[in-house]
Parts: sequence; C-alpha cells; structure tokens
Amino acid sequence: MFQKREPNAPLADRLRPRSLAEFVGQAHLIGPGKPLRLAFEARKPHSMILWGPPGSGKTTLARLLAQAFDADFIAISAVFAGVKDIRDAVARAELNLQRSGRQTILFVDEAHRFNKAQQDAFLPHVERGLITFIGATTENPSFEVISALLSRAAVYVLQPLTEEELGQLFERARREALNALGFSDAARGSLIGFADGDARRLYNMLEQIGIAAAEAGRTEVDETFVRDALAQRLRRFDKGGDQFYDQISALHKSVRGSAPDAALYWLTRMLDGGADPLYIGRRLVRMAVEDVGLADPRALRIALDACETYERLGSPEGELALAEAVLYLAFAPKSNATYVAFGAAQEHVRNDQSRPVPEHLRNAPTKLMKELGYGRDYRYAHDGADAYAAGENYFPEGMTPPEFYRPADRGLEARIKEKLAELRALDFKARRGRMKD
Repeated sequence: MFQKREPNAPLADRLRPRSLAEFVGQAHLIGPGKPLRLAFEARKPHSMILWGPPGSGKTTLARLLAQAFDADFIAISAVFAGVKDIRDAVARAELNLQRSGRQTILFVDEAHRFNKAQQDAFLPHVERGLITFIGATTENPSFEVISALLSRAAVYVLQPLTEEELGQLFERARREALNALGFSDAARGSLIGFADGDARRLYNMLEQIGIAAAEAGRTEVDETFVRDALAQRLRRFDKGGDQFYDQISALHKSVRGSAPDAALYWLTRMLDGGADPLYIGRRLVRMAVEDVGLADPRALRIALDACETYERLGSPEGELALAEAVLYLAFAPKSNATYVAFGAAQEHVRNDQSRPVPEHLRNAPTKLMKELGYGRDYRYAHDGADAYAAGENYFPEGMTPPEFYRPADRGLEARIKEKLAELRALDFKARRGRMKD
C-alpha cells in the first residue's frame, strides 16, 4: 500500500566530488607529484590513515581511491561498528577475492574510536593484504591507533580548507543547487568565515540559507539575513580533541614568549569557540607559576584573582578579567627557575635513598626525645645576625647539598639571586671558620 521513500540527500552528499579533478583542497597530498596523486596514478592501493579536521575531505578521498582502484568499498563507522561488522567485511573481501580477484577497501570512519580488540580483529587481514585499510580520524593517530596497525599504514595529514578553496565550493553550490541565489560580498564572507575551513559545514549552512530564502521569497541574501537564518554560528572547536590542546598550547607559548597580542588572540579564539573560561583560568595559574615564577610573584595572584572574578561575574563580564591576566602574564618578566628546581628535586628524591632527618632538625615534644638528642645543637635562625644561622646544615647527614634552585637574572629573581649569593658567602665563611677551630 505504501511506497518507501528515501530521505533527500544533504547538499554535501549531492555535491560530493565524482572525480579527483572536482576535488578542492589538500594540494599538498593530491597535487602533481604528491603522495596521494602518485597512488591514484599508480593504481596500487595501500593502507593509510587520513588525519584531519571535519569537512577536509577524508571520506571523499577514500571513495575516490576505491573508484580509481576499481575496489569494493566497504564503509563502517567505529562509533557504531563492532567485531561482527569487521568479520562480515572480511568475509565479503574473501568472496571478492575468490570470485573476481577484486580488491576490497575497508573504510573506517572515526577510526580513533575503535578499541584495541576491534583493531586487532582486522590487523591480520591487513597484514596478508586481503583488505586495504583506510581510516579517517580527527584525533592524533599516534595516540589512538595501535602501533602494529600504525606501522602498516601511511599517515596523511589533511588541512582545513582555505578561504579561497571554500570560495570555490561556495560558487559551485550556488550554481548547481541554489538556483544562482545572489549573495552580497558581506554575506558570502560571513558564511565562509563561519564555515571555518569545514566544507561540510559550509554546504549545510548554504542549504539552510537556501531553504530560508525560498520560504521568504528572496533572490538576494545579505549579511543580516545570513545571521538571522543561522541558528548556530560557533567556530569549529573540539573541546576534547587536538584542536583544543593545540590552541591552549598556542596560548601558553604566546604568554611564555611575551607576545601579548598573540596571547590575547588565542584567548579570544578559545572563548569564541566555546572553551570553558575557568579551564583557561586554571591554565593561566599554571603559566604564572611555570613561566613567570618568582620573577614576578604578583602574577600568580592576578591569575587567581581572574578566576575568582569570573566565578563571581560569569560571562561576558568575567572574561575581561581573564584578558587582563593574559596581558599581565605576557608582559611579566619570565623565569622557569621554580619549575626547573621542583623537577630537579623530584628527580633527586626519586633516585636517592630515604635519608633520615638529622637529629638537630628533629622535633622534640617529649622528654624522651630530648634525651635522645632530638633538636640538640639546633641554631635558632632569629638569634643570628640578620636572622640567619650562617653555616647551618639543613640536609640529611652525608648528603652533598644540591643546588636545585637557580634564580634568573630577571625581575625579582635578580634580587633573589644576589641575596642567595650573600647567604652562601656567609655559609662558606662560617664553615671555614669551624674548620680552623
């Protein structure tokens, strides 16, 4: 009674390139003489991992490779597939080989979501050449793919599409799917900016704009109409993936490099993309300790104050406090002496024996402890000149005093360095005096 109707394919699928000539972007991989271009021309498939952001063409390239090799293309998603799906794919590959000698390409989307057991399930079939594995991932494969599989697959890194490349896709969609709908320069620029290097996102937004324009009876689209029609305009920002850590790394390195404008740019990028402001605040606290340290101890307080201010005011008012902290940290004198000293102390303790506390440094709250010599001969620093017990030893007996902390010649640490030199000179003089006695 009822005829089954298939849903209309999204614009991104309808405009998917049918040949390599129609593919836009990734010239470093498919340009003349480049790795994937050579693979297409040689018609010799090899296992590979396509690593890149969403909408950069990973799935399309895999389909075009299968088409060029005249291979059976089996696509599964690591999100939904299990070991049974892999076994079914292997069985189909066996039939292809026995009946026609045809090659089989197993395309695994979101390959980083495959656990070790799933990866182990098809590894032997990749090794014997029964299937050619092509994985697509937005995450660093060196962290997510088992080493045995990684060693048998070439890794190709895809880049976000440039504005020029997105412009080519924009014009193609406008001609072929939007009935040559007109766009102002500002509207076109906004859509390409919102796409943020993602071809699929651009197509999805254009499809949404096309529907809205048809309903409104419009033949021309301006920037205001674009902004009103799009319910979601956030930049691409993966809160748990590589882009997240790449951007926080860029912020940290900009602060460390005393580049306030760059630091402010990366802070704004992360906030614009939806990063948790308090996470950024916690990282600023870390930067204050690790990269500014005692060269300017106020930096830590300012970073903590920024977090507290955001907790009290929320967005957007509290974000200004984070911006102020970023600028202060970027301008502050830099020293990682505390960070280095703590690391050196940790390494020393990890590799050293458990030395007892010297008796003169031990606490003696009871009579027995005092009789045992605890606290005996301890010199109270405040009784000495300038509240310093020159020549006193605070390390375990027999341990060569290490020099973990080496202040920098910047900011307050320059003065700390001078003070330490004075105190060490007093120690040397006192110890030399005791040796003469």
